[in-house]
Amino acid sequence: MIVWWALAAGSLLAWIVLFLGRGGFWRLRPRLDRADPPSDGSPAVVAVIPARDEADVLPEALPTVLAQRYEGAFETILVDDRSEDGTAGVARKAAESTPAADRLTILSGEPLPAGWAGKLWALQQGTAHACERRPEYLWFTDADVAHEPWVLNTLVSQAERERLDLVSVMARLLVTSGWDRLLIPAFVYFFAKLYPFRFVGNPRRRKAGAAGGCILVRRSALNSAGGLEAIRSALIDDCALGRLIKRGGRIWLGFSRGVRSVREYGRLSEVWRMVARSAYTQLGHSPVVLIGTVIGMLFLYALPPVACLGGAIAAGFGVSDAIPLVLLGAWTWGLMSATFVPILRHHGVGWSVAPLLPIAGILYTAMTISSAWNHARGRGGAWKGRTYSAPADPGPS
Repeated sequence: MIVWWALAAGSLLAWIVLFLGRGGFWRLRPRLDRADPPSDGSPAVVAVIPARDEADVLPEALPTVLAQRYEGAFETILVDDRSEDGTAGVARKAAESTPAADRLTILSGEPLPAGWAGKLWALQQGTAHACERRPEYLWFTDADVAHEPWVLNTLVSQAERERLDLVSVMARLLVTSGWDRLLIPAFVYFFAKLYPFRFVGNPRRRKAGAAGGCILVRRSALNSAGGLEAIRSALIDDCALGRLIKRGGRIWLGFSRGVRSVREYGRLSEVWRMVARSAYTQLGHSPVVLIGTVIGMLFLYALPPVACLGGAIAAGFGVSDAIPLVLLGAWTWGLMSATFVPILRHHGVGWSVAPLLPIAGILYTAMTISSAWNHARGRGGAWKGRTYSAPADPGPS
């Protein structure tokens, strides 16, 4: 029983450290809220949207990009990355339904060269075309992400006011099913714990990251850092871009209710596929790191409820030494659940899901193991008909 006490106490201590010393990762800070346009004028911006088989989401998302109330020069380039579902035609029709159809240019993507990840190759083609206009900023946004009309103004204001080279926003993800209620907010929660947003924006810390659904980057900073070619094989492209830019500039990452994903997952298998695509890449394809991650996740997420419920059962059978175990497990489980509530509310999910975070943690651990297994079978990074079996360069460290 003493060993169980020590383990439960260690888990509680770990959660106290996370709660107090991990940059307040569980809070919805920093935030991007509506702001006035830059006081000294609105610099030119070109949005670049990579799109591969995105016909189902473009009608809802693309018009929100074209309809941005931006006072400066603004246009949008959509790169049809060799889609098979009529993406280009759907994009053209969606644009024609808005008063801003003239803001859209559609490029047909070239075949994927060796050494490039698909999304980054599409972004590279769009960026090359955009740079002919010599805009001050490039706005990378995904085909499934919708934006309130004030978002671009506010992104540029944030960059200009704080002299940032990259501003990124974590999109509010769509929740439509029971599995979504548990797993989608948990995805954002784990991302924020891995890349605490306050640490990302702190120039004195090395931690860097970005959220690929909405990234505004200064063109000169991107060029100075070597361009997208410097991270061409990165599967986790957004965080690789954040690291690339932070090496020589300042970056910012935050939450906002003005940026939302319209992609529907709905089923466990869909979330599993999304996570398993790149989870092992995040671990550097290291079996040692994988083992450490599994142990750490079980220690943080599985141990507290096991201690609480197992201790309660033991106490029910008259084991008096089990009471401290129940209390340690309950305190840890309660603290863990409390940190989950703000992100649940951000996604419109009630607090009653918070105690289920250990289940989400165990499922994400299983997804990570699945990602490693796929990699071992030569199917690492499989996504939309492409498989990146060789270890991908995660980008600059």
